[in-house]
Amino acid sequence: MNRSTAREIAIQLCFAGANGKLSADELLDSFFAEEHYASLAAEDELYSEYPDDKQMDYIRTCVTGVCEHAEELDALIAQYAVRWNLHRISRLTKAAMRLAIYEMRYVDDVPNGVAINECVELTRKYENAQVVSFVNGILGSVARGAKPNTEAPADLQPEEAQPEETPSEETQPAPEEAQQ
Repeated sequence: MNRSTAREIAIQLCFAGANGKLSADELLDSFFAEEHYASLAAEDELYSEYPDDKQMDYIRTCVTGVCEHAEELDALIAQYAVRWNLHRISRLTKAAMRLAIYEMRYVDDVPNGVAINECVELTRKYENAQVVSFVNGILGSVARGAKPNTEAPADLQPEEAQPEETPSEETQPAPEEAQQ
């Protein structure tokens, strides 16, 4: 199983957990119970392969993190979803955006561009072009404010900008001296 498949499963779990009836751990345990997962595999190719330990850790981290940070993630979506009420966004789209924003803010080995691209591609699989464009715009806006990838660490930034010293007329050689 690759990371993209694990991400799609994580989105499905975030979608299922959005009702809040089960904790993230309860949801994950019941979902990945051998009998339940096997029944899913019979219905959908997405579940044809059981996640290995690495992918299971990724899924567990993401689902737990999205559940723990749901209010914060929704606030970021609402902040950039100008003239949109969160209740107008489909639960699946919201789950996908929550996961992408969670990855941008909290998962160090996922660059912002990858989180956005994966979310857009998964949204394209389930939604129309307008929704895909909306998701891309929201995530791009969030990325500009989340986990900057180009900011230098604080200890490498100058404390105070010093103007460059320019030589005064006294220290500059006279034109005839410069030619010799």
